[in-house]
Amino acid sequence: MSFFRTSAVLIAALAVVPAMAEPTGCGHFKWPLEHEKALLAKPVAVASGGAASLATGETLTLAPQSTAKLPQAPSRPPKFPNSYAGFVTLAAPASAGTYRITLTHGAWIDVVQGGHLLKSVDHTSAVGCAGLAKSVKFNLAATPFTVEISSSTAPSLALVVTAD
Repeated sequence: MSFFRTSAVLIAALAVVPAMAEPTGCGHFKWPLEHEKALLAKPVAVASGGAASLATGETLTLAPQSTAKLPQAPSRPPKFPNSYAGFVTLAAPASAGTYRITLTHGAWIDVVQGGHLLKSVDHTSAVGCAGLAKSVKFNLAATPFTVEISSSTAPSLALVVTAD
């Protein structure tokens, strides 16, 4: 088979493979999020730079990413032009452990603790689930931390931080 014919067959085969898409619907998250969804249903307003609380759903007002003044630069550049960003600080959790940060709208999540960006340990997301879009797990120490939101297409979103 010639190179060109082999290439044409390969391209045709790839054309019929569906693109990788996010799962659709509330039943497609990796872990249960019913508790978080209930907390996010009645959020309390908090301004970017303000203080948030564990296990309290909060609506965070975001600013254009270019003017958001995040404590640390996001670990990933904005995915969308004219995106929004913001941050909240939280007191130390009662104990070190894995915590979930769950959002009602898709955006990038970074956690800063002890002046360093933490790496996430797992994440899950889905589209078409009213009140839930994404949940990311981080291992936190029992010290204060900051949640940074970036690359949001919405000027506000609700978030909640819960123990795993």
